[in-house]
Amino acid sequence: MKYDVIVIGSGPGGYVAAIRASQLGKNVAVVEKNEIGGICLNWGCIPTKALLKSAAVYSTIQHANDYGIRFEGTVEADMQAVVARSRGVADGMSKGVQYLFKKNNVTLIAGVGKLTKEKTVQVTDNENTTTIYEAEHIILATGARIRELPNLKIDGKKIIGYRQALVLAKKPESMVVVGSGAIGSEFAFYFHSMGVKVHLIEYMDTILPNEDEEVSKQLERSFKKAKIKVTTGASVEEVDTTADLCKVSVKTKKGIEIIETEMVLSAVGVQTNIENLGLEALNVQTEKGKICVDTFYRTNIEGVYAIGDIVQGPALAHKASHEALICVEKMCGLNPKPLNYNNIPGCTYTTPEVASVGLTEKKALEQGYDIKVGKFPFTASGKANASGNKEGFVKVVFDAKTNKWLGCHMIGDHVTEMIATAVLSRELGADGHDIIQAIFPHPTMSEAIMEAAAAAYGEVVHL
Repeated sequence: MKYDVIVIGSGPGGYVAAIRASQLGKNVAVVEKNEIGGICLNWGCIPTKALLKSAAVYSTIQHANDYGIRFEGTVEADMQAVVARSRGVADGMSKGVQYLFKKNNVTLIAGVGKLTKEKTVQVTDNENTTTIYEAEHIILATGARIRELPNLKIDGKKIIGYRQALVLAKKPESMVVVGSGAIGSEFAFYFHSMGVKVHLIEYMDTILPNEDEEVSKQLERSFKKAKIKVTTGASVEEVDTTADLCKVSVKTKKGIEIIETEMVLSAVGVQTNIENLGLEALNVQTEKGKICVDTFYRTNIEGVYAIGDIVQGPALAHKASHEALICVEKMCGLNPKPLNYNNIPGCTYTTPEVASVGLTEKKALEQGYDIKVGKFPFTASGKANASGNKEGFVKVVFDAKTNKWLGCHMIGDHVTEMIATAVLSRELGADGHDIIQAIFPHPTMSEAIMEAAAAAYGEVVHL
């Protein structure tokens, strides 16, 4: 059977590529070995946000008195019900992608896809039956999986990864979370909110080490205030799971510390799924575990493309989806603009939330910029005070010579919704003065962006 386009993988890169290709007149098939929608819809972005919403609701109810609401009786978190809701949300989103496939006449092929020769994909289904398909264009969008450390092997019981964490229906008394990137920090907040005694361990000197240092330190303060124990500059040497409680050997700046805990969650990053794809058969070029592509996601082999986690850049769903659009539109003869990798936002859905785009203050200085930095705390925000969520701030970084907006970094309530303002402004070339002169609605959390810009130029009124 022959198609114009075959996409291997149905995550946020793969399914977007397939649907857009079909919209542009191509006959398209998608090969998927597991659930439709990939990790993001089924085991990542979507179900974690459902869990975090339940945690936020539970926390708000516990603090109802702070808002003048009298609540009599006990409040309990039903972990099974919370997990069931999360799985229901994920299942609904997966069904939504299946609907979009049908609407756009995209053929779904269940099985494991593999390159065998040029313009050919071999698919092996669950019954080990092999079928050969041909296509003028083959897009690889196989994503990534959890990375395992040799001394932190996941057994699914006492040492778990994010998949097990998503469906953990029984609350452990205690948990050590190893790794404080977005995944580790979000799960640390979630389990703590559910009443688990959480200890977060990070190898680097700050949690969320890729974020602006001030933002990372603020989140660490917020975590410690909430009674989440945080240890940075530390590494897990080994975990003894032979007794009822795990014994976690942690190397810190002060020496070896033994932590006893019921469960360990490994959140030390992800690794790409490029094995067994048949890359060697076609001599597709790779480097450091990722497939090499040009600005339009063409590999060194004509007709073979790669997008998402398996190519350069951060492992983010929105990045993969945007790459998919660029890849397919170029393939179909349009003239899309290459992706600006310096303007990809990152979000962490803890409480408080974290969101950022562009250069941190430290990186801007390292790159030789003369900068103007402005910061506006939510303690001075009318909306933040009214909502009772005053933790955090907005920080902006501008080029002092050109007024170019170099970076924006936020921590606080709903900042993951606010960061799009900075992304769009930077995309359209707005500078510091443009932001100051724009009218932001009052009272909102978003006006802190304008206030921070004004602070950078010594014009802030509300500080």
